[in-house]
Amino acid sequence: MDQTGSLNHSEWECKYHVVFIPKGRRKALYVQLRQVLGQVFRTLAQHKESRIAEGHLMSDHVHMLISIPPKCAVSEVVGYIKGKSAIHLLQF
Repeated sequence: MDQTGSLNHSEWECKYHVVFIPKGRRKALYVQLRQVLGQVFRTLAQHKESRIAEGHLMSDHVHMLISIPPKCAVSEVVGYIKGKSAIHLLQF
């Protein structure tokens, strides 16, 4: 977890603790798809040049420690992960 990222003229270490609640707090859904969702979140974070350092799926909410480069907005990355993972859940 002590990795720093680098851009052309800077070196950075920006980590954010993000907590969000899925729509409707679908507890049963998270029990069934717990392992699948972890991989989905990691893949989606990589699409936005980010990395999930730690994550915990609770029964009704999600905790993530995510490393996001300074050139990306936190709200953009988290919104992307939430939106695309919701689409993935609807397909299941």
